Amino acid sequence: MTLTYSTHPQTWDVIVAGGGTAGAIAGIAAARAGARVLVIEALGSLGGTGTNAWVTPLMRNVSAGENLNRGLTDELKARMLARGDGAVDPGGNDNWFNPEGMKFVLEGMLLEAGGEVLYHTHIVQPLLSDGEHVDGQQLMVDGESAQPHSINHQLLTMTSLVIHNKGGLQALRATAFIDATGDADLATRAGVPFHAGDEDGIHQAMSLRFTLAGVDTERLCAFLNNNGQGQTGENFLHFWMVWGKNSTLEPLFRQAVSEGVLLERDGDYFQGFSIPGRPGEISFNCPRIRAELHDGADPWQLSAAQVDGREAIDRLTAFCRASLPGCETAFIGVVASMVGVRESRRIVGEYTLTLPDILDCARFPDSICRNHYPVDIHSVKGGTKLLHERDGTAPYFAKDAYHEIPLRAIVPVGVSNLLVPGRAASSSFEAQSAIRVQQNCHSMGEAAGIAAAWAAREHAGQVRGVDVGALQTELRRLGGNI
Repeated sequence: MTLTYSTHPQTWDVIVAGGGTAGAIAGIAAARAGARVLVIEALGSLGGTGTNAWVTPLMRNVSAGENLNRGLTDELKARMLARGDGAVDPGGNDNWFNPEGMKFVLEGMLLEAGGEVLYHTHIVQPLLSDGEHVDGQQLMVDGESAQPHSINHQLLTMTSLVIHNKGGLQALRATAFIDATGDADLATRAGVPFHAGDEDGIHQAMSLRFTLAGVDTERLCAFLNNNGQGQTGENFLHFWMVWGKNSTLEPLFRQAVSEGVLLERDGDYFQGFSIPGRPGEISFNCPRIRAELHDGADPWQLSAAQVDGREAIDRLTAFCRASLPGCETAFIGVVASMVGVRESRRIVGEYTLTLPDILDCARFPDSICRNHYPVDIHSVKGGTKLLHERDGTAPYFAKDAYHEIPLRAIVPVGVSNLLVPGRAASSSFEAQSAIRVQQNCHSMGEAAGIAAAWAAREHAGQVRGVDVGALQTELRRLGGNI
């Protein structure tokens, strides 16, 4: 069967596939750089992980006490703070935010810059320089699991992107493209090779975030303070439990498991946070999805994860009502519309960031981002369920340490006019666990947006033609920490 599509009459300088954490920022940056920009988003709001997956707060990324992700990240935080949807705690942590407020802020920033957004739209297939799409075979670079592919070593050029929405199938034309889908959907459909999972093909655990509203946070705060989880106040609550990590809440979880309120796996990871602008409501960084559902690029697993997550949310809600003072009459406020995926596909780029790069604080001449967030692996395998190390003898464990992320890590092999910022950047499984957090995705997205805009204007879309030194100078001018 052959499906027909129409070609939209408009042409853009830059099309961003995916308006999530990296993509929204990339679109804003490209539009501010003077490009005609279209951001294509599958859901009805920008922000992705931070909004539709409800991952709040932002994880801190600091060196010597200073934030490493600046530029547009600073502006985003300032705008959130101004509208009451952001907050700074007594310790100076400015990463607290309300995901619903972020939807408004990101959309406003894009539209103010002259960018366009097309919601409720999915990418289907890129059209390449010969006007034909690549065949369905892909190369997964994973030892014996490598599959045959038909991509030669010549750089291909993407000319259009076929999308699908209520209007049917359409081809949208642009000079440069950014794949910010998080799963490298556009890149892999163009034939870019990729890695997925660890050495066994096993991915990090997925989660489905939710909130409890109607919480008496004053009582909950007092309880936590009296039970070994010291708090700075009811507006900045943070409490947690992981089996075997000496949490003072573990006896309550053990009792709930013995009484049949919780399953054993419900204690693999439990974490709650306050939310600015939403008094009496707690955001939970859980439940984890059951172990056999770990591939966020598999639509059947992703759908089953949504179901599994809701079942677990019911159990955790019952536990909180029964065991946590202040939660007796709490109710489910939000269930994220998007499963939280920590890792899926990772492109093969012009450079692949590795664990030694991180631990040895590697520096690169084409640096676009600095990171000091730790290796943070949420494993679905037996044994250790969480690898989150902040202490050791490697240079990276110094308080003033950081490593850099090079531009080459977001430049995929095989395609001339495509960039892939965010968690799908070229990296090993371990390295990806450190660079995947939202603020790094912001920084990679900002660099990608400017580079794509410049490539479209000056180099017929060829991203390798962009002057890296000039790009770094521009990022610094805009407040970036490069």
